[in-house]
Amino acid sequence: MATATALFANRDNWLPLAQRLTILDKAIILMEEQSETLAMNSAHEGGKPLIDSRVEIDRCIDSIRLCVEALRSESPKPVPMGLNAASQHRLTIMKKEPIGVVVAVSAFNHPLNLIAHQIGPAIAAGCPVIVKPADDTPLSCFRLVEIFHQAGLPIEWCQAVIPKDLNVAEQLVTDPRVAFFSFIGSAKVGWYLRSKLAAGTRCALEHGGVAPVIVAKDADLTKAIPALSKGGFYHAGQVCVSVQRIFVHESIARDVAEQLTAAAKNLKVGDPLSDQTEVGPLIRAAEIDRIDSWVQEAIDEGAECLVGAQRLANNCYAPTVLYNPAADSKVSRSEIFGPVVCVYPYSDLNDAITVANSLDVAFQASVYSQDIDTAMMIADKLAASAVMINEHTAFRVDWMPFAGLKHSGLGTGGVPYTLEEMQIDKMIVITSKGISA
Repeated sequence: MATATALFANRDNWLPLAQRLTILDKAIILMEEQSETLAMNSAHEGGKPLIDSRVEIDRCIDSIRLCVEALRSESPKPVPMGLNAASQHRLTIMKKEPIGVVVAVSAFNHPLNLIAHQIGPAIAAGCPVIVKPADDTPLSCFRLVEIFHQAGLPIEWCQAVIPKDLNVAEQLVTDPRVAFFSFIGSAKVGWYLRSKLAAGTRCALEHGGVAPVIVAKDADLTKAIPALSKGGFYHAGQVCVSVQRIFVHESIARDVAEQLTAAAKNLKVGDPLSDQTEVGPLIRAAEIDRIDSWVQEAIDEGAECLVGAQRLANNCYAPTVLYNPAADSKVSRSEIFGPVVCVYPYSDLNDAITVANSLDVAFQASVYSQDIDTAMMIADKLAASAVMINEHTAFRVDWMPFAGLKHSGLGTGGVPYTLEEMQIDKMIVITSKGISA
């Protein structure tokens, strides 16, 4: 922290825009050259299947490219002058400056792209950044930080740390010298750390949800089922906007549940380093214990298990479909963060929307309908920051806003939005009689 603070305090040694752009461009080239190694190492470290880890490194590279594009297109809008007597003979100049020292705490589930979303904008903005990766997946972070150093970023401008003591990590986050705190992880930890931030520290929090899907009776199931299966079981459900609650009109609910069951049975579960694997292991054995206890509890409370609900070898859990769990079961109210989807039949659409909106979390949601009026009506009524129509809840591209509402987060993610948060707009007012009225 002392190193980062000293760097920022010495304005003469701030990294010029042209130098930052060069560093980012070189980092992109290095990532492209090492993309297969980075993907393989990430799959080995965190258990995300190799086919998905390859997609993630492509997104990681694109995230850094977005930083470059955002920097090149920045054009702060000047404040108008000459509008009244007090503002005559004046002109404003707006410029971007880094906000200060950034501390980023990241999550395990996307160990390459989440880090890129946090340190990429910090480097682009010219902020010294200290990043604490998840304890389960630090190596991917270390490799990305090393790539930035190889690209010409002075080592002190991006430091990666893993404190053994959580008290030390908390001291890092809550230090009054922190200008911006970026957090990706659980709501419990994120809101706690926000409550401890020093006065003046800005922050962005990205937590999770219990993503709802509304399937209308006219939905095209040939498109919906593959998408819902991918959205629910991708990375073993360890995604903050993973499909979890699917509300289906009663006329097709059983059919949807059975088709999802068939899709789940066909998924390849196992070794994340295999090109054939679609669902890999959970990050920790303790997570399997928790997920299984939630599933068994839901079954005891009346849910019908159509497939899954069993532990597999090597930290894997069978993709699970539960039919009509009780409204107060944990799987209906809390983010399971595992390969479990729940299907609920409904007769009244408004009732389904009310239940979908009833939780203290709100992030991304989706609607399946072939009728534009129905789809738009549902999208308008869902409590969510983003609603996908005829797409699963986990859809995301890295330039779009990504924001959790209620307990799901604070602020807006997405590369250009994070870059904006990590900068300030400085206004310079020039007074001169030579400036016409």
